[in-house]
Amino acid sequence: MHSCELLSFISAIIWLVILFLPWRPYLTKEVLEADTSVKDPDLSDVTVLIPARNEAPVIKKTLGFLKDQGKGLKIILVDDESVDGTAEKAKEAGIANLYVLKGEPLPDGWAGKIWALEQGFRLVNTPYLLIMDADIYLRKGIILALKNKMLSNGYDIVSLMAVLSMKRVWEKVLIPSFVYFFKLLYPFSLCNRKDLPFAAAAGGCMFTKKRVIEHIGGFESIKNEIIDDCALAKRIKQKGYSTWIGLTHSVISAREYKRLSEIWNMVARSAFTQLNYSFLLLGLCTVALISSFVFPFLGIISGRITGILISFLALSAMMLSYIPILDFYKLSKLWALTLPISGMLYLMMTWSSALRYLSGKRSLWKGRVYSVNDISK
Repeated sequence: MHSCELLSFISAIIWLVILFLPWRPYLTKEVLEADTSVKDPDLSDVTVLIPARNEAPVIKKTLGFLKDQGKGLKIILVDDESVDGTAEKAKEAGIANLYVLKGEPLPDGWAGKIWALEQGFRLVNTPYLLIMDADIYLRKGIILALKNKMLSNGYDIVSLMAVLSMKRVWEKVLIPSFVYFFKLLYPFSLCNRKDLPFAAAAGGCMFTKKRVIEHIGGFESIKNEIIDDCALAKRIKQKGYSTWIGLTHSVISAREYKRLSEIWNMVARSAFTQLNYSFLLLGLCTVALISSFVFPFLGIISGRITGILISFLALSAMMLSYIPILDFYKLSKLWALTLPISGMLYLMMTWSSALRYLSGKRSLWKGRVYSVNDISK
């Protein structure tokens, strides 16, 4: 077998294994949508906790979507040292049961979002807690659906991946594949099983119980984590609780990515953290992604019929595994042709994240730089 054919064959094996994994990580069967069966549900036992840093353009609309979720819903918004009038905009929304807390300066050893959550959590006096980002819009009935999912299935944290903006070309190339790769890294069907240690959560929308957060040691137990959502889910499951994560059309992110650089920075801020700051894992990741997204084309380059057929097999398996995500977000199946491009771009983003780490920056987000020296704190 020609060397190019051999490399294409390796890629074909990788994609066939992914396609036929028993837990089918690429499928979209874990879904939760808004429940509008109850006109005005009683949500007086739920507090929405929102950390907000410089979110003035969206915060009024975010709060507006909470207004019709149900009666008695309490909202705590933590103004995390905003300089754009976020707190004032929030108060203008005229939402009942809204408390705006002025956040204290960030202490050493804490990530900003988690510090804001810790401050707000101290004021929570309801049994249930919805943690959500300030740029998230909730469809009417989704909080009720989250609560019912928790109660009916006995989970301790239920989270949903928000629908990110997919209007522009770069968004269509990279955002659906972001969800796809996340599901490969954190197979929902495994994370949702109570008898397995796997856990994941989506930080934009997480419904949990006050006593669970108290039992794990509060948000202080994950105070230095950059990937705070998955760290929280892992901590919760380690303490013997259960987690559930799914997709939805009812939780929508208002954030748009008008340029490739904006998606790049969003990924690069935590990509090397995902690899636990290990250059060995970075090397293995590089080999895996090149094998998956470059090798399939080598059989075509060989010009031999066997190599072309192997390449066709590899590329077909790859794109078949991606189509369920495209279907879920109602995008054309033709976008599956761009998966090799997005795969290599994500590899480049991961390397840029590692280079930032070498320069002394563990993460950079919303004007805050987290130093590599903070890791041990």
